[in-house]
Amino acid sequence: MGLTSNTVLTLAVLLAVVLFVATVLLWPRLAARNWRSVLGRVGLLLATQLLLFASVGLAANKSFLFYGSWTDLFGQETEMGVVVDHSAGARDLKVVDTQGMDVPGGSKPAVGGQIQKVVIAGEKSRIASQAYVYLPPEYFRPQYAEKTFPAALVLTGYPGTAENLLKGLRYPRTAHTQAQAGRMQPMVLVMLRPTVAPPRDTECVNVPGGPQTETFLAGDIPKAVSESYRVGTRARNWGVIGNSTGGYCALKFAIHHPGTFGAGAGLSAYYRAAEDSTTGDLFHGDNGERKRADLLWSLDHVKPSKTSSFLVTSSKEGEENLKETVKFIEKVRPPARVSSITLDSGGHNFGTWRREIPAAMEWISDRLRAS
Repeated sequence: MGLTSNTVLTLAVLLAVVLFVATVLLWPRLAARNWRSVLGRVGLLLATQLLLFASVGLAANKSFLFYGSWTDLFGQETEMGVVVDHSAGARDLKVVDTQGMDVPGGSKPAVGGQIQKVVIAGEKSRIASQAYVYLPPEYFRPQYAEKTFPAALVLTGYPGTAENLLKGLRYPRTAHTQAQAGRMQPMVLVMLRPTVAPPRDTECVNVPGGPQTETFLAGDIPKAVSESYRVGTRARNWGVIGNSTGGYCALKFAIHHPGTFGAGAGLSAYYRAAEDSTTGDLFHGDNGERKRADLLWSLDHVKPSKTSSFLVTSSKEGEENLKETVKFIEKVRPPARVSSITLDSGGHNFGTWRREIPAAMEWISDRLRAS
């Protein structure tokens, strides 16, 4: 029973309920003032409280995936780092592990697809980061052997973990289900967090003298993936989607890199780079770069591309970005296109994003081509 499984959470909740009922029923029998009764009362209260806290903690971890496994929780994760060779002739993408899909027949790649854990080394940025690549079942079928596939770069929020995209937000499973139902075309997903220099939040900016995050995510990764998999290299072949910080980055890349990404979807995105204790000095006094990192400013000053499509999401109650989302929509000029999802209510959390992802993935698929 995995740490994030429904079985563990259900069992913890049931035990908490049983102990609560037992406490109510046994309390009269433990009302005496002798030491046995006192210890009994203390034991029941303590056990009930512990199970209540455990249930809440398991539920929170299941939603936000702070820890992916029991070994991760107890600090027993022993997986070693992977050395990345940056010398001439070295490959920019290295597969370090593979896993099947949690769908019927998911152990067979031609039936369920496959998730590959990779390390991507940026040729220009000199950044290396782990990522997950989802390959749809069609990728492994003989009749598709000569076919290229569209791809989407999928980004978490800050700080986030790439595992959130697999387990918490269920991107691969959603892509598989949607494609099997004919609602979207088979796509390759490249999933990672934009935090390439942890714990620093670089806001997908090329920091002067620091991490060249934008170059890595918007340049190195599409190049490495297209060279390693049957994925096209044109804007019509690539989309980008993310939530929160990842949503900001997705929209930023779609605005400033229209030759790479033909569609950008920001779920609960904000529209200008954060500058706080987690980011440090991102711009080193360069006001031009600070303005460029403001997406509303960019829409007014960057020539719109006919290849660009944007999707933004918010909610009428629960999100703080609604007003700026409306401004973003108003500022998008033809020939660029903009779409939106506005929920009646929904907070800045996984539950909200899981409601938006199926429609957002279908939207991206409609705007991309396989070749």
